[in-house]
Amino acid sequence: MSQQGAALQSYNNELVKCINDLCQKRDDLHKQILQEEEEKQKLQNDIRILTERLAKVNEGLSKKMASRNEFDKTIAETESAYMKILESSQTLLNVLKRESHTLKDKGGQSTRVHSQVS
Repeated sequence: MSQQGAALQSYNNELVKCINDLCQKRDDLHKQILQEEEEKQKLQNDIRILTERLAKVNEGLSKKMASRNEFDKTIAETESAYMKILESSQTLLNVLKRESHTLKDKGGQSTRVHSQVS
């Protein structure tokens, strides 16, 4: 019977050791779970912060793009108006030169006629 008692004691010791090992593994796993849950919370908070920042950046970009489009429109309209001014100036210059030339021709003829009469 002492052999049976010794075997029973050996089995009991093995069983206690296995239970302690399982408890240790469970505790290690629980620590990992807590760490990962903490990391998960941190990441979710980071995502929330980054999502808010992204929304603000998108809003700013949208406003700036609208302003840039207004600048583009104003520049195009101004350049078009300026080209019309240049064309009008060129036309005015051409008319002025033609009239000046016509006046010179008429003034030259009247001087010739005037000198022939004297």
